[in-house]
Amino acid sequence: MTRYTIALITGDGIGYELTSSAKTILETISDNSTTKFTINETDAGDNALVKFGKALPDFTTDIIKKSEACLKGPVGESAADVIIVLRRIFDLYVNIRPAKSYPNIKNLSENVDLITIRENTEDIYLGWEFNIDENTVIALRLTSERASRRVAEYAFKTAVIRNKKRKVVAVHKANVLRKGDGLFSKTCRSVSHKYPNIQYSELYVDACAMNLIRNPEDFDIILTTNLFGDILSDEAAQVVGGLGMGPSANVGNDFGLFEPVHGAAFDIAGKNIANPSSILLSTKMMLEWLADKYNDKDAFNEGQRIENVITSLLKQNKKTKDIGGKLSTTEFTNLFAISMY
Repeated sequence: MTRYTIALITGDGIGYELTSSAKTILETISDNSTTKFTINETDAGDNALVKFGKALPDFTTDIIKKSEACLKGPVGESAADVIIVLRRIFDLYVNIRPAKSYPNIKNLSENVDLITIRENTEDIYLGWEFNIDENTVIALRLTSERASRRVAEYAFKTAVIRNKKRKVVAVHKANVLRKGDGLFSKTCRSVSHKYPNIQYSELYVDACAMNLIRNPEDFDIILTTNLFGDILSDEAAQVVGGLGMGPSANVGNDFGLFEPVHGAAFDIAGKNIANPSSILLSTKMMLEWLADKYNDKDAFNEGQRIENVITSLLKQNKKTKDIGGKLSTTEFTNLFAISMY
């Protein structure tokens, strides 16, 4: 038996509804398997800013530091003050965003199974913006060989482990951003030489955006920079049916934080109709990461169980109202829990 302490950030908008769903499923796993959890709920985001004067309170950071992993609900306008800060604190240098076709979810292709692997600590997202005068702003973009190399290594290792198409495409704009993206592409190319059994190619970001619509099933691993990865992964999510099916992981050498791709969806908050699949699939990714870090096959199997149940329910057209079904978030979660064991 293995027990993991999980920090659960409830977030804003639909965040509480989604994290409640994830908590129910984690408790179901804990009650029915050898994988046990201690779940510590905490605050971050717009609500935390109002209540505590800080979007990421110190006590939340302390709770996360005392956990094996963090599961985070979506937050609102203060997102940059939460997730970007946490990425820096824990050096979560890789962002992993799968996009996969599921049954009875409207999509552009039924055969998509790709992962966007995005550098997570540099680029324009550092927020280095400065006023030259009241009408002009300059922004600085950072690219380093170190950050490019370690995200490239992660992408190629993922292609090997997945053992699907065994393809990595590095996406950049080195024809225009000759220095920064030139360094990124050069570094990715260098890493590719260590993996001769993985097919390596490169695309400019605009061509990649087009091909994601035209031939999404051709992709396996998309390796790219921070800003481009944010945009392309949202596009990939829409290709397979929308952000509601989009999980993600932020990982480093020692810690992992897992969250839905989408935002807080204030327009449907409190209506009990939000699709919790994104956070449940993020929970699956968390369990797989814990399994790898702690050599825990049972945790891996529980992660697989989550995805298997989602696939099974969707095949039966058991869906929440926001994606064309008849179930509330609570009803879907309860049916999910019953279907697990």
